[in-house]
Amino acid sequence: MTVLVASDLDRTLIYSAAALGLTMPDPVAPRLLCVEVHESKPLSYMTETAAGLLAALCADPEVVFVPTTTRTRKQYQRIRFPGRPAAYAICANGGQLLVDGVPDRDWRRQVAARLERECAPLEEVRGHLLATSDPAWLRKARVAEDLFAYLVVERALVPSEWIKALAEWAEARGWTVSLQGRKIYAVPRPLTKSAAMREVARRTGATTTLAAGDSLLDADLLLAADRGWQPGHGELADAGWTAPHVTALAESGVLAGEEIVRAFAREVAGLGTLDA
Repeated sequence: MTVLVASDLDRTLIYSAAALGLTMPDPVAPRLLCVEVHESKPLSYMTETAAGLLAALCADPEVVFVPTTTRTRKQYQRIRFPGRPAAYAICANGGQLLVDGVPDRDWRRQVAARLERECAPLEEVRGHLLATSDPAWLRKARVAEDLFAYLVVERALVPSEWIKALAEWAEARGWTVSLQGRKIYAVPRPLTKSAAMREVARRTGATTTLAAGDSLLDADLLLAADRGWQPGHGELADAGWTAPHVTALAESGVLAGEEIVRAFAREVAGLGTLDA
């Protein structure tokens, strides 16, 4: 039996300093392990307990751990998880499937063909974002892997009515809008983590899939899995999103990440691939 464990990364499994959510007194705060460095500075963390649990999980030969992220390949490759390297990784919200760190060209061609058939072109969406955003709150505009666009913004200054209008405009063109921290993503609706997860399950012969995520872009991933978990923060929690097979955790911040890895380990142990 092979179990596929697909987890979103930012604000699900790993956390920036601003997202740690350490509300307890300093002397009892969890010890942290830095798992990402960017421009010579520490950027993302897990608790040491979560890191140990993840390393043990990845050591099981019948577990396929699949980091699953909206990050680009370059952004993903900055992360150094404990344990053996992941054989598969899903980047660009499902647009890139990495096999031993190398992009799978056949998968990318399949994705490109579907996007061309089913939604408005990237340049139209990018142009609309630039034309309608306000320099007062826009900090950066980026295109990721020639697949989707996102803005880095001063979130407190972005009018909620602008985000609502953008979402309605995008929906009519086959795109989805997601607000995550200081980033506003515009992603083609056919570009999904779930499709890439199903492809990895097919290739590995996985009989069970487990997943975790915190944002609206993770909803399809959670719905496609046999069991799922969502932290007590993020877009899904804020929207009151639920599904019968998805557990909404009480924990938030980096402790939610630890509980997610613990839940993966418990589920895998219950399936008989790890000692309980």
